[in-house]
Amino acid sequence: MTVSLLIDINRPTKFYTFNDMVQFYSCRQRKVKPDNLTVIAESLDAQGQGVAHYQGKTIFITNLLPGEQAQIQLTEEKRQFAKAKVSKRLTDSLDRVAPFCRHFGICGGCQQQHVTPTLQRAAKVSRLEYLFQCETGRAVKSLPVIAGSEYGYRRRARFGLHYQHAERRLRMGFRQNQSNVLVELKMCPVLQPELEKLLLPVADCLNKLAAVKHLGHVELVNADNGVSVILRHLKPLATDDKMLLTAFARSYNLNVYLVDNSAKQLKLVSSASNDSDPYYSIENVKLTFDPQNFIQVNPEINKKMVAQALDWLALEPKDRVLDLFCGMGNFTLPIACHVHSVVGVEGVTELVAQGRYNASLNRLTNAEFYQADLELAIDCQPWAKMGFNKILLDPARAGAIGVMSHIIKLKPERVVYISCNPTTLVKDSKQLLTASYQLMSVRMLDMFPHTSHLESMALFCRDSSK
Repeated sequence: MTVSLLIDINRPTKFYTFNDMVQFYSCRQRKVKPDNLTVIAESLDAQGQGVAHYQGKTIFITNLLPGEQAQIQLTEEKRQFAKAKVSKRLTDSLDRVAPFCRHFGICGGCQQQHVTPTLQRAAKVSRLEYLFQCETGRAVKSLPVIAGSEYGYRRRARFGLHYQHAERRLRMGFRQNQSNVLVELKMCPVLQPELEKLLLPVADCLNKLAAVKHLGHVELVNADNGVSVILRHLKPLATDDKMLLTAFARSYNLNVYLVDNSAKQLKLVSSASNDSDPYYSIENVKLTFDPQNFIQVNPEINKKMVAQALDWLALEPKDRVLDLFCGMGNFTLPIACHVHSVVGVEGVTELVAQGRYNASLNRLTNAEFYQADLELAIDCQPWAKMGFNKILLDPARAGAIGVMSHIIKLKPERVVYISCNPTTLVKDSKQLLTASYQLMSVRMLDMFPHTSHLESMALFCRDSSK
């Protein structure tokens, strides 16, 4: 406790006690928030929020588009910005459209169904341009967009499961935005039709299981050779439950897999055909995958992305290419069809094994796969002795900050960077740009329409004169 001595030279000296000070030096109260502010949104951020300004403060407003005027209520206030919701929209933008899903606004799966696809893409492009300008000082303008279908594009989805004791039934769906509350789905138009039509039948089947209270989540995957259902159960399933799932799989011509609580053991309980391994084809290459493997959710954009990467690499028969964070060969094996050799390096052992299997399946003897910690030096690895003249990397959201210096040591002519996080892309780009590389081209990938996810790809070429 601190006691202060305050002296007023024009009055007799007085000592202020602690209780006096509580009265005298009460904390300044924050200005009372008005019930309703009236603002006009100036732009749209990458998350689909309207951006406005009030008394010098930036306000991010849910469900407000550029040019729209609205009365808003603040929901969160910080020193530099505030968040708000619309209490009454006074004008409508021409870019406002009716959501196509009955669950929009409650389900957290999509955030931008009320926005035209054109404005969605423009907002994401603006964010990408802004990040490059701020982080690298390079102005990138009018970025081309690789886009595809806006509906029915998802070939994979994971749904939460929650048993409602009051209702004595299982709910299946996505969670609300920034919440653990599950939204039971009756429809989901961004899913491929083969998956959307299974929403109600799968939920009905799971509700018939004796283990209905002990289920974790269920995943639907649409491969070129059919749909797979992957069910995670928290306790062992009884024989009757397995028989019920088998009958369901046969009725709908599905593959059904079970995953135990450790998420390590995957068991096929029913197969729609003898060709049980799911696969997809790209650039005349057949890629099989474990149902739990990562694959790109949007097959149309994936094909366009791979084609753009091959074009940017300007592949020639003499090339030696390195594919980092290669997974099970989504880029590696299409590259192998055009070059002398390609090496795919991945941190996950299971994906390396899958890549090797896919190389053998496609008789691509010039493609090799290795497991390695990509944070360690690359140039001293046995598989890097011959060097590489071109490199592609496709890291996770954390980016490749620990890998960029190793790439620079290899001095490749071209580097193609595939990114699922623009923030880490621009940070990693700085290392290349300060090491005699030039940013030649950038693309925004509209991999997830109607969501805030922003994916992109960039081409860097080494300045041989330096």
